[in-house]
Amino acid sequence: MTSGDNFHTADELQWFKEIFDTYYDSIRSYAWYKTGNTELADDIVQEVFLKLWQIRHKTNPDTIKSLLYTIATNLIKSHYRHLNVVYRFEKKKKESDEESGQMSADESIRTEEFQAELETALARMPESARITLMMNRLENLTYEEIAQRLGISIKAVEKRMSIALKFLREKIEYRI
Repeated sequence: MTSGDNFHTADELQWFKEIFDTYYDSIRSYAWYKTGNTELADDIVQEVFLKLWQIRHKTNPDTIKSLLYTIATNLIKSHYRHLNVVYRFEKKKKESDEESGQMSADESIRTEEFQAELETALARMPESARITLMMNRLENLTYEEIAQRLGISIKAVEKRMSIALKFLREKIEYRI
């Protein structure tokens, strides 16, 4: 990078301001027309003028308008190419997830069997143990919170949880 790249003259700033004021609205409208998205159009027009500033020493004043539209068109195409890549990646990922889901039909059956065993065991479990277990595992309550809600001691909650977990271990043969 030369020292001239970091500095600009008042003439360059004036030239850029005139170009910006003259073409900003039309380039933004063009970008919006092509994308249908206001925020994207704003981003593109900002990038257009940034690129113009970067190549300001190489520009031909007679072709500025076409240069700005060319830059905008290329940025829009680049954006859509990027979206296409992302879309294809997401589609392949989804297809892969679905295929792996289909391949694990045995797992699905085992999960259903486990769910049925769990429901049966919960139905047969002593009510006090089942309520305590549900409050802890489904509502994510601490032993102290359960004790307060039920009006019992923390030791009683611990005992009920112990009974519930032992009951489940005995009644459910299959474990995931």
